[in-house]
Amino acid sequence: MQGRSLLRPCMCSTIRIPQALDSPAPLLLLFSLLTQQTNCWARLLSLRHSFITDPAPPTTAGPSWVRVLTMSGDRRHRTGDQALVRQINLSTIMQFLRQHAPISRASLAELTGLNKTTVSSLVRELVQHNYVHEVGIDSTGPGRPARLLEMNPDAGFIVSAEIGVDFILAICTDFASRVIWRRQVASDPDQEQEAIVRHVAALLQEALAAGHAALPRLLGVSVGVPGLFDRQTGTLLFAPNLRWTNVPLQALLSRELGVVPILENEANMATVGEHLFGAARGYDDVLYISVGVGLGGGIISNGRLSGGATGFASEFGHMTMDPDGALCNCGNRGCWETQVSQRALFRAVREALAAGTPSELAAANHDQLTVARITEAARLGDAVALTALRQIGRYLGIGIASLVNAFSPELIVLGGILSLAGEFLLPEIDAELERRALHWNREATRVTLSEHGFDACVLGGVALVYQAIQGQPAAFAAPPASAGYITR
Repeated sequence: MQGRSLLRPCMCSTIRIPQALDSPAPLLLLFSLLTQQTNCWARLLSLRHSFITDPAPPTTAGPSWVRVLTMSGDRRHRTGDQALVRQINLSTIMQFLRQHAPISRASLAELTGLNKTTVSSLVRELVQHNYVHEVGIDSTGPGRPARLLEMNPDAGFIVSAEIGVDFILAICTDFASRVIWRRQVASDPDQEQEAIVRHVAALLQEALAAGHAALPRLLGVSVGVPGLFDRQTGTLLFAPNLRWTNVPLQALLSRELGVVPILENEANMATVGEHLFGAARGYDDVLYISVGVGLGGGIISNGRLSGGATGFASEFGHMTMDPDGALCNCGNRGCWETQVSQRALFRAVREALAAGTPSELAAANHDQLTVARITEAARLGDAVALTALRQIGRYLGIGIASLVNAFSPELIVLGGILSLAGEFLLPEIDAELERRALHWNREATRVTLSEHGFDACVLGGVALVYQAIQGQPAAFAAPPASAGYITR
């Protein structure tokens, strides 16, 4: 009997499971066999497992095989009962529908390795939950015409917001991630914390009203925050550029909205958005770098968002680049974001103007100096704008070269407001990478601009809700009155 090997964490014995995933037998057998293996397998059992179908290779005839993938940082354990198997298969069907729609039931069975009867049963359930609908007929192949399926955009709506240092942005999308409402308002970081939270809640209420006017049910709410967020307690621990500490933000917003939102660091949220919907689609090892008022980032490792041991990894902006440099809002000196940020760009421009360098930017008042205006001046050949952007690009490239040497990613995505000036930043980044990164790592890494730019974070919030539904579609199929009560 032939089979595929399980993905192993180290050099230990191979187990082959010749069963289809659409019954609990392979999972029960898997756990039985694993408990008889070496301590290496015992360590594997301590992690949460994600089971996916893995069709047999072209040279091997036979059923689907079970592969085990670990999720780093999550020690919970899921049992292998019948309900879990069905939940996993529902999630798999939704994933392939999102990636390959419009698609027939027969093609879904071929892609997933599930048998046609199982696929038909799972699709029937998703149609009943209104997540999937039929969109036409495919009569191009042999045999009977096949009905095509896709995710139903009218299944419900998702609201997502970003709390920036000097702005609040909210969107409402349908289930196909199409934006049906969007609004951005200015925010003053010097305002009282309570006032800003009220403004966030008010904008979210507007988005919810727009969603309810367009679609039958709320599927979820998400909010990106500019700091360290503790998912266990719902607390924003530290937002240096807002000067907030230990804010019970999830509870505050829940009380205002009557809905428990998903909260996440804004750069992590943008990373997920670019990975699911944008420039990082199809890549497994990605660094996202967001440059705005501050500098943040996110890590995709083996296809998953990685937060490290604490969940607070990828705070790239607070790497020390100059131990005697400018004081950062985090309390350290010489952080990378003191050299690379919107503030650093404005400072470089003002210093050049103060030195008497001629520039069309000299006519700009303090409030009129923006990244867009500086970028436009650079396109017109303004020396002050060009020099300032090249300086930011050089410092950005120096830091990225260190990250390339440390992580060796396939792709680096540059986002945030400074990505508007990407045409001037990318050449400087590439030059520093050639100069400073190890050749082998440099050759394996490509740097590109965010596909969604300023909206990457809020689209990432949509992606988080979507992934939560994809992981447990039946749990989100509640009546409209309670559909928005989501916990992370």
